[in-house]
Amino acid sequence: MFQPRKILVPTDFSEDSDLAFRMALSIAVKYQARIFLLHVISNTVQQSLSDYCLDQSIVARVLNESIVFSNEKLQEVIDKNQQSGDIKVIPDVRKGQPYEEILKEASERKVDLIVIASHGKTGLQKYFIGSVTERVMKEAKCPVLLVRSQET
Repeated sequence: MFQPRKILVPTDFSEDSDLAFRMALSIAVKYQARIFLLHVISNTVQQSLSDYCLDQSIVARVLNESIVFSNEKLQEVIDKNQQSGDIKVIPDVRKGQPYEEILKEASERKVDLIVIASHGKTGLQKYFIGSVTERVMKEAKCPVLLVRSQET
């Protein structure tokens, strides 16, 4: 029987990601699993800033502030959704291509299950699975639980 001990939950801080986190929490309670809550700051943010010919020190400062902000938001997500204090939730922020960083995190942490929202903040949510989610589903080495959007 499948009994996950390490669960990865990528988040973009959307309501759908919160739903995926709550689903992961319910699974973690049942199997006494650990959760890794991950936010990826996309390379496109850094590239966009560089495209405007901003000084590299400004780009670095914005990136550092984004990391601090993301860590604070992760803690808010944990505090808002975690009813059971028995589940260990480990927040992490990475920068890079989101699907690549999710897969790297899953591999490095040797996770048993990825719980991911079907849609992120962007895109035609009603019609397609998000591109990040699709890549993760195709390339993950462990089972992926797709949590459908609440929107219909």
